[in-house]
Amino acid sequence: METNYHIPVLLNESIEGLAIASTGIYVDATYGGGGHSRKILEQLGNGTLIAFDQDVDARYNIIDDQRLIFVHQNFRFLKNFLRYHGFEQVDGVLADLGVSSHDFDVPDRGFSFRFEGRLDMRMNQTALKTAEQVINEYEEKDLEMIFRDYGELSNARKTASVIVESRQRNPIRTTQELCSVLEPLVPQKAANKYLAKVFQALRIEVNQELDVLKSFLNDVVDVLKPGGRLVVISYHSLEDRLVKNLIQKGGFSGEAEKDFYGNVQAKFRPVCKKAIVPSEEEVRINPRARSAKLRIAEKI
Repeated sequence: METNYHIPVLLNESIEGLAIASTGIYVDATYGGGGHSRKILEQLGNGTLIAFDQDVDARYNIIDDQRLIFVHQNFRFLKNFLRYHGFEQVDGVLADLGVSSHDFDVPDRGFSFRFEGRLDMRMNQTALKTAEQVINEYEEKDLEMIFRDYGELSNARKTASVIVESRQRNPIRTTQELCSVLEPLVPQKAANKYLAKVFQALRIEVNQELDVLKSFLNDVVDVLKPGGRLVVISYHSLEDRLVKNLIQKGGFSGEAEKDFYGNVQAKFRPVCKKAIVPSEEEVRINPRARSAKLRIAEKI
């Protein structure tokens, strides 16, 4: 087992948020290095933990415990695979939506602009679409949309234009080639922030992360028992907004879902009014926790 695979973010706060019952059935939707799962199992008596992860590397970190069922699939198929294993409802679902430290630190995965590597960014390494294809094959207007909507870049149009102009001369194959192409646009005092937004936008598009999250959250509504807990750690505003809207408004649009009589169709009760963020000490130890937000809700 790779003990340094990933440092779990907001570990104690998220596990406490699950309110684990010793005989309960729980889901870790983003297994990764198994940090959150290991903590859940410590508090679980003869209950069951079902863990999901589509990344083939996560299989090398599976905890040897009979109470753990590992599902090598994307969490968007939550409901289907719970039924396959004989579970209709569960007591709690935890999802840490961040890319693992392991994936960021492996150059060949292409998630980080800090390393030279192929423009890949697939969380599921058997998937067909890569960031290289997005960069070299998408229409300029589609690239602009991705950088505007997923990266929240103020110069999304210019970013797309520079990429299209460059790829007409030579295909853009690697992370550092992309960084070189974008160098004229990089703000001197905010280089890392700008490049992080570009890479975030590409990663979201390659993995269809927001659509996957919506599918997952819709499944959670169906599979959680009344009183069951939803615990989600997100790392950027696009994800957090979807989770927040579902908890507070009953849907993803931000508009309260109402019945025929105008009553809000709430599906969850927020356990905490505001998102929980890491302490200064946690951020010092694990800088990647800096942007994390934890939301906890109880199924009505």
